[in-house]
Amino acid sequence: MIYLDHNATTPVLPEVVEAMLPYFKEEWGNPSSSYRFGSKLKTVIEVARAQVAELIGASPGEVMFTSCATESNNAAISAALGAAPGKRHIVTSAVEHSSVLTYCSAMEKRGYRATYLPVDREGLLRTADLENAVTDDTALVSLMWTNNETGGLFPIAEIAEICRSRGVLFHCDGVQPVGKAEVNVRQVGVDYASLAGHKFGAPKGIGALYVRRKAPFSPMLLGGHQERGRRGGTECVPLIVGMGKAAGLARLRLPQYDSNVRPLRDTLEEGILSTIPIAELNGHKSQRLPNTSSITFHGVDSEALLVLLDKEGICASSGSACLADSDEPSHVVRAMKPDSAASRQTIRFSLGTENDADQVDATLAGLAKVVRMLDA
Repeated sequence: MIYLDHNATTPVLPEVVEAMLPYFKEEWGNPSSSYRFGSKLKTVIEVARAQVAELIGASPGEVMFTSCATESNNAAISAALGAAPGKRHIVTSAVEHSSVLTYCSAMEKRGYRATYLPVDREGLLRTADLENAVTDDTALVSLMWTNNETGGLFPIAEIAEICRSRGVLFHCDGVQPVGKAEVNVRQVGVDYASLAGHKFGAPKGIGALYVRRKAPFSPMLLGGHQERGRRGGTECVPLIVGMGKAAGLARLRLPQYDSNVRPLRDTLEEGILSTIPIAELNGHKSQRLPNTSSITFHGVDSEALLVLLDKEGICASSGSACLADSDEPSHVVRAMKPDSAASRQTIRFSLGTENDADQVDATLAGLAKVVRMLDA
């Protein structure tokens, strides 16, 4: 198998599995217990919290664990809206992850107004559009750090500055860049940032939410005192340990990530664009993550192409994994190129550190074969 869908999920690292195992087998107590067998696990959780915080430039007290990025996104938006009950306006973009877009849509049904900022044909956001969209009624701006389909980078520092100057809270979906690019939430100045462990070598089912020290927050999950009262529910210690271990490994490997992955991505991309006449790049050539390449194959249905690639042992996607069961075309590519059929003819390749040059060569050969079959 040649796995080229790391923006959907990453393999759980062997070191992460090893770190988690004792908390499935021997150390299975409840951290909220008063006796030592359980209560000693509070220290284990705090070690993991510190590891995640260090990866994103936060202090440990600003990190709360969640079940996934969807929960983190929902919790942040809910908290921000709850902190400004007199304001009924949300600003987001047309290319956000479904967990943000769906939540905003649900809020519109409850009387909120949402502005979905457009992107240009390269998937980039214009800060002037944001400045024009924010009003005195705006409770929250929610914009992603990097796009999950194209890898496109949004100007997060500029966005944060605009929000600060207008007194508006800023939530950032930071799922994709963590472990692939430098992320420093405090330096940038976001109020909330969402993370997902399975995007950088931890298991699925564990996420985190950065809440800036003075940012308002009210829990979405009500229950016990866990997570300093910010999220009720017994902590899943093995998964938390796994996310902490993965965060520590990601921080150590980050300096080499770009130099290891970008050349492979570029070789794959250049090979596709130079040998397949119907191929076209989606997104900006340089302002994107080093591992991501979104390619339109004009005239070729993306789902048919993915089926044939799968038969060749190549794993890729047509967009977000969360929408893989939907018949809808890519909303990201549609927002970039509304006058084109490209949204139904696009494949995303997202590489990782375990990919190598031989896999890239094999992918180019397999892709050329299946495109010829479909374009005949």
